[in-house]
Amino acid sequence: MYFTTLLLKNLLRRKTRTLLTAVGVAIAVGATVALLGISDGFEKSMAVSLEFRGTDVIVTASNVLDQLSSDLDESVGTAIEAIDGVEEDATGLIELAAYLAGSTDRSLLLQGWRPGSFLFDDLEIVAGRTLEPGDRGKVILGVTLAENIDRGVGDKITLQQSELEVVGVYRSLSVFENGAVTMPLAELQELMFREGGVTGFNVLADPEAGNGDVDAICVAISELKDDQGRSLGLSAMPTKEYVSQSAHIRMAHGMAWMTSLIAVLVGAIGTLNTMIMSVIERIQEISILRAIGWRKSRVIRMIVGEAVLISLLGAVIGAIAAAGLTHWLSSLPAASNFMEGAIASSV
Repeated sequence: MYFTTLLLKNLLRRKTRTLLTAVGVAIAVGATVALLGISDGFEKSMAVSLEFRGTDVIVTASNVLDQLSSDLDESVGTAIEAIDGVEEDATGLIELAAYLAGSTDRSLLLQGWRPGSFLFDDLEIVAGRTLEPGDRGKVILGVTLAENIDRGVGDKITLQQSELEVVGVYRSLSVFENGAVTMPLAELQELMFREGGVTGFNVLADPEAGNGDVDAICVAISELKDDQGRSLGLSAMPTKEYVSQSAHIRMAHGMAWMTSLIAVLVGAIGTLNTMIMSVIERIQEISILRAIGWRKSRVIRMIVGEAVLISLLGAVIGAIAAAGLTHWLSSLPAASNFMEGAIASSV
C-alpha cells in the first residue's frame, strides 16, 4: 500500500472531522485570498487608470487624509503649468452627494472635469457621447452606476435638488470611476457651492522628461508660493507613490491583513486541534504500527501528512470559494461601485 493511499484512507475513516477541518482551513484561506486580492485590486485599478491617461504627478493639498479632503484654488493650475518640464495639467473636483434611489438614499461619487481635458481620453463611451465645452445640466455615468440606478442616455437624475440630463455612459479602467457621475467642473463647483475650488491636479510631464525630471517637478510644485511669499501648501507626488500612499488604499490593505491574520490563526488552531484529537484517539493504532516496525519518524510523517492533505483540500476549496464570492459581491449594487469582480493575480 502506498503511503499516500494510507493517508487518504485514514482521513476518509473520519469523514465528518476531516470535512469540518477542511472547511475551517477553507474559510481562513478564502478570507485571505479575497481580502488581500480585493485591496490589491483597488491599488492596481487606480494606478492603471492614472498611468493609462498619462498622469505623471498628482497634486493635492498637503497634510490631508485623502483627495476628498483636499481644497485648493483653481488658479493654482496656472502656476503649475508655468513650471519647467510641465506639459499640461488637468483640474479635478471630487465630491460625494446623496441620491434617492427608490426609497433608499445612497452616496454617489461626483467628478468634475473640464470638458476637453486629457482626463476624458481613457474613457470608453459605450452609449451617447462625452461631455463637450459649453454643456450645462449634462452628465455622463460610469457603466456600473448606470446599471445600478437604471439610468441611461436621455434619462434625468436629481443631485442636490438639480435635475441633470444623462448624455452618455462610459467605461473606465478604474472601478471607482465606473461607479461615478462625471460632469463639467464649473457645474459641480456651482452645485456644491465651491466656486473656484478643486481637490487636485493631474499633471503631465514633458514626454522627454525622465524620472529625475518628474521628481524635480514634484519638488518645484511643493515649493510654490503666493504673492506674499507664503507656501501654497501643495503636495506633489509621482503617480505610483501617490497611489501607494493613498489613505484609503493603506486602510484597505491594513484591514485586509489584520482580518486575514485572524482568519489564518483560527484555521491553524482548528487544524491543530483536529490533529491532537486524532493522535489521542489513535493511541492503540499507533502502538500497533510501532509494534510491527514503524519508526517514530514514519508515524510523525503520517500525522503531518494527513494535516497537509487536509490543508491542501481546504486551500483549494477556499481559493475557489473566494473567487466565486468576490464575483457575486461585485454584482450587488451596494458593493459594485468600489469593488471589482476579479481578484488581483499577484495575491
